[in-house]
Amino acid sequence: MSEEKLVNLKINGIDVSVPEGTTVLLAARKAGIRIPTLCWLKDINEIGACRICVVENEVKGARKLIAACTFPVSEGMVIYTNSPKVIESRKTTLQLLLSNHKMECLSCVRSGNCELQALCKEYGVEDAHRFDGFRSTWAIDDSAPHMYRDNEKCILCRRCVAVCSKTQACSVIGANDRGIDTHIACAFERGLADVACVSCGQCIVACPTGALSEKDDTQKVFDALNDPKKHVIIQTAPSVRVQLGEEFGMPIGSLVTGKMVSSLRMLGFEKVFDTNFAADMTIMEEATEFLKRYKEKDNLPMTTSCSPGWVKYIEYYYPELLPHVSSTKSPQGIFGSIAKTYYAEKMGWDPADVFCVSAMPCTAKKFEAQRYEHTAVKGLPDIDAVLTTRELGRMIRKMGIMWDELPEGEFDAPFGLGSGAGTIFGATGGVMEAALRTAYEVVSGQKLPDDKLDFTAVRGTQGIKEADIDIPTPEGETLTIHVAVASGLVNAKQILEWIKSGEKNYDFVEIMACPGGCVNGGGQPIQPADVRNFTDIRKIRAEALYRDDLGLPIRRSHENPDVTAMYEGFFGEPGSEKAEEIMHTVYIPRKQY
Repeated sequence: MSEEKLVNLKINGIDVSVPEGTTVLLAARKAGIRIPTLCWLKDINEIGACRICVVENEVKGARKLIAACTFPVSEGMVIYTNSPKVIESRKTTLQLLLSNHKMECLSCVRSGNCELQALCKEYGVEDAHRFDGFRSTWAIDDSAPHMYRDNEKCILCRRCVAVCSKTQACSVIGANDRGIDTHIACAFERGLADVACVSCGQCIVACPTGALSEKDDTQKVFDALNDPKKHVIIQTAPSVRVQLGEEFGMPIGSLVTGKMVSSLRMLGFEKVFDTNFAADMTIMEEATEFLKRYKEKDNLPMTTSCSPGWVKYIEYYYPELLPHVSSTKSPQGIFGSIAKTYYAEKMGWDPADVFCVSAMPCTAKKFEAQRYEHTAVKGLPDIDAVLTTRELGRMIRKMGIMWDELPEGEFDAPFGLGSGAGTIFGATGGVMEAALRTAYEVVSGQKLPDDKLDFTAVRGTQGIKEADIDIPTPEGETLTIHVAVASGLVNAKQILEWIKSGEKNYDFVEIMACPGGCVNGGGQPIQPADVRNFTDIRKIRAEALYRDDLGLPIRRSHENPDVTAMYEGFFGEPGSEKAEEIMHTVYIPRKQY
């Protein structure tokens, strides 16, 4: 095997050696020098369009500006990243971007977390109107259930376009028109609601400005909290507890369950429940459904149904494969169904007066909450409002709650006890692992020792993972279950193509719309590209969930005593007629255009 060829160069007088083919930007990073960017997303959008990353390249005594994010290093190259010429060029570029930018920074949802705003402050852009002139005006597209697009705040970096195409395999947005009229939109200027957008929100977390944002439901929730007739309850998804802290300046991967619960009580929620409980219920139904299908060889492989972005994707792009999707509702849907049936009955409440809120990592959950194909109570949605982690952070700040001073709170009963299996739902492979923990013990009749409970073959942030799981039976036989895990819809597409062609024969497949799973959901705290490009935030966030799992007293869904009591006192058994009626749903083929 040949040795990697190294290239030697100087950056700001520092000697640097990097592999051949390395860009100037990455070479500078190795030397401890940060070069600012706006359009660049590592391995996704490397187009050199914004020109913020320009540096001086000394060639034969002359110096010219090059785009560091795309220009490869060469032997003997001399680079200057912070010369007066470079600084002036970046400042001018920022002023040009501001010339047609909607200047409402004080009220913008991204104020204080806007990459354009941060660079303008860094480079001392005081004359924001230096190049004021013609400015196109665009109507806000708020047709979709989960987000809006304001092109007057767009800087044409095309990060959203790249993510939609390369990561999510949807390609429903692109650059329309030319010259000063260039703007990001859907084909034929259709609204997002009229194209095959899956509501994943990955474009939002990629956007450097306030051009894209989730639809804000905070006022809707505040109104419900102030309505004396409403019983306002909230559930919190597993990944929210390891990311809400980022909204308050805490390190990525901080576990803040207790503070989160206390903040929700201070906001005025009557009950604060854990979606982990509903995740355990999901596993009971989904594992039962899978074992039945496996035994009968019916519509295999079975795929998970927890990710609404994934479900919407298959409805749009592969409707012929819908029979493979588990009919079990997502944990959000199951919680809402139980809240408006079992819990309303237990508390003596009219289901119409139960206002069920979800704190979720996901913008597609806003879409899912509006699905009325099969609700537990006719005429009522299972979920009344969905708050992303970002919206929840805004509510806490707006109410003046001092995050750092919050005590450690505990969830309310009876939906406050969730297992570690429920916790790991937030990471790619987590649903599969949780299901395998239960399926293994149900099929084998054996209890796995704690040191064998981790199915590490399905862990990790790779786009596609495959494994064969051997389960012994009481009859002395061995069942081998062929499983696959995919996150990011471009990887889901590959899995579906393999299934269609017969190239791969799986039994059980987990698919999450967002790369890395819910820890990287479209509703999670937005980290700037400079962090996303050089920090594996998916891995750090997921590791926090696995640590939480290890520290919980119950790590198997079927051992959750509240789940057992729910079946004994209300549903009977997993897969019962009543369970099917309340906790299962149907899907619909959707036309792409």
